[in-house]
Amino acid sequence: MEGLRVIKISFKMAQFRAYIQLARTRLCSSAAAATASSSSQRRITLDKLRDELSTGPRFADFIRGSSPSPVNEVNHQDPSYLSDMNHGNSRKVYFETYGCQMNVNDRDIAMSILQKNGYQQTKYLKQADVVLLVTCSIREKAEQTIWNRLQQLKAIKKKRLRSSVPLKIGILGCMAERLKTELLEREKLVDILAGPDAYRDLPRLLTVADGGQQASNVLLSLEETYADIMPVQHAPQGFSAFVSIMRGCDNMCSYCIVPFTRGRERSRPVSSILEEVRLLSDQGVKEVTLLGQNVNSYRDTSEEEFCGSDVTSLSRGFSTVYKAKKGGLRFSDLLDRVSRVDPEMRIRFTSPHPKDFPDEVLQLIAERGNICKQIHLPAQSGSDHILKAMRRGYTREAYLELVENIKRVIPGVSLSSDFISGFCGETEEDHQQTLSLIRAVGYNVGFLFAYCMRKKTHAYHRLEDNVPPEVKQRRLAECIDVFREEAARINASLIGSTQLVLVEGESKRSAADLCGRTDGNMKVIFPKGFNDVTIKAGDYVLVKIQSATSQTLRGRSHIHSSLSVEHNLSSNMHTH
Repeated sequence: MEGLRVIKISFKMAQFRAYIQLARTRLCSSAAAATASSSSQRRITLDKLRDELSTGPRFADFIRGSSPSPVNEVNHQDPSYLSDMNHGNSRKVYFETYGCQMNVNDRDIAMSILQKNGYQQTKYLKQADVVLLVTCSIREKAEQTIWNRLQQLKAIKKKRLRSSVPLKIGILGCMAERLKTELLEREKLVDILAGPDAYRDLPRLLTVADGGQQASNVLLSLEETYADIMPVQHAPQGFSAFVSIMRGCDNMCSYCIVPFTRGRERSRPVSSILEEVRLLSDQGVKEVTLLGQNVNSYRDTSEEEFCGSDVTSLSRGFSTVYKAKKGGLRFSDLLDRVSRVDPEMRIRFTSPHPKDFPDEVLQLIAERGNICKQIHLPAQSGSDHILKAMRRGYTREAYLELVENIKRVIPGVSLSSDFISGFCGETEEDHQQTLSLIRAVGYNVGFLFAYCMRKKTHAYHRLEDNVPPEVKQRRLAECIDVFREEAARINASLIGSTQLVLVEGESKRSAADLCGRTDGNMKVIFPKGFNDVTIKAGDYVLVKIQSATSQTLRGRSHIHSSLSVEHNLSSNMHTH
């Protein structure tokens, strides 16, 4: 049973006490008689007592007339509630999404489920009957943002109380799972909670909320992948999309709360993924990003033919905290099949772990023209001491050897990374090791944060958060400065080159410019039009780079192109 219906019992106390007293008297009498009687007489007395108890009042007699509690949780083994479920009746749902790209995909899954139950989506808060916040718990700052937003929504909700359709507020995702009690009790800000594995239950939860009760389902699953749900896509102009291929994480890095808020790893069947990618291709989508908490640990065991005895291979010099996994269709197999769906559709993936880059994955990226030559390679630290404390499963030397191998197999590859400043026990020497790693690798893009301890994690239970906040911020600033210096140097080397750019739309800063991204995921700004030819979102164009900063390239477009043409040109250049 995955959940229990919580029931507040109203006992008929006088009847209950009288019954207890009767039972106690009979038990005492039986015990006294048993002392003086034979064993057979004891059995007769006990049997008689059992008969009397069996005909007495039952548990159901004590709960007649009881009412449900303010918090209602689903019993998945009893589908009777479905018969009473009210459909959405075209009520409008407004989403706000915080955190990672996985949350963007979760939003699209949740909306798909709600649409099938009669709800509509709105882009405007004023029109909303239901407001759902898709939340993140990775850092304390992200959670504080949600608390602040809930206070704002509370004021809006108060104004709506006179309405015939009162506003309902819900929290979805990681924060719902981690802070269930606080969210339900703190100033009664929230009507419903749904954890990452409970989106199918949203229609029921909203129905319960319509009855004036709070409702929650934050149970984690070992199987849920939403494989049969086609997400409602919200990408700009519909030319790029996210496709979830696995959920959860088994790595148990000491700083990370993901295994506790999203559960264990489970992979979506390859057939379901390919079906979604084909549909996106038919809709004209030009770029798909495969998503997962540890995307390249993908392992589909849904079909018997996939379940061999071969052990999952890791990057050389890397290890895991869990036993080696056997069988299953691996990430390289999936990447191969997805990239064959549409040769003119770019394929990206995020977020991977460095341990899951065996040579067959790298070689496929190098050979396949529509798999982007860009790899996210989270390092987190450049110090062996800190990497061990983080339980990352590799050393600085192993990481640098992997970087060297990637650059050898995939010439011109673009690398990005994550780093944490001020982790437990980090010394100044450890920090300098991180700075030197950033300089040694040379990343195009970086995501850097000061460490924030999270409850439930290994670090919370075993380590001490002993780096002062001001030191964390100073080290973070230094890491960012070095990152920008290296990114500016790498991007400057692209001046004069011609890059294939997928156009995303107008630049945010100027309606006279267009914006797009290169194969290496670098943003490119360029003027609209060339030779009176119209360029629109979703087009591939060749852009000659004329200037660069640490974050943006600028250039001038000169011709429409395609992935196949660009791949052939690149292959010829490498050949000669």
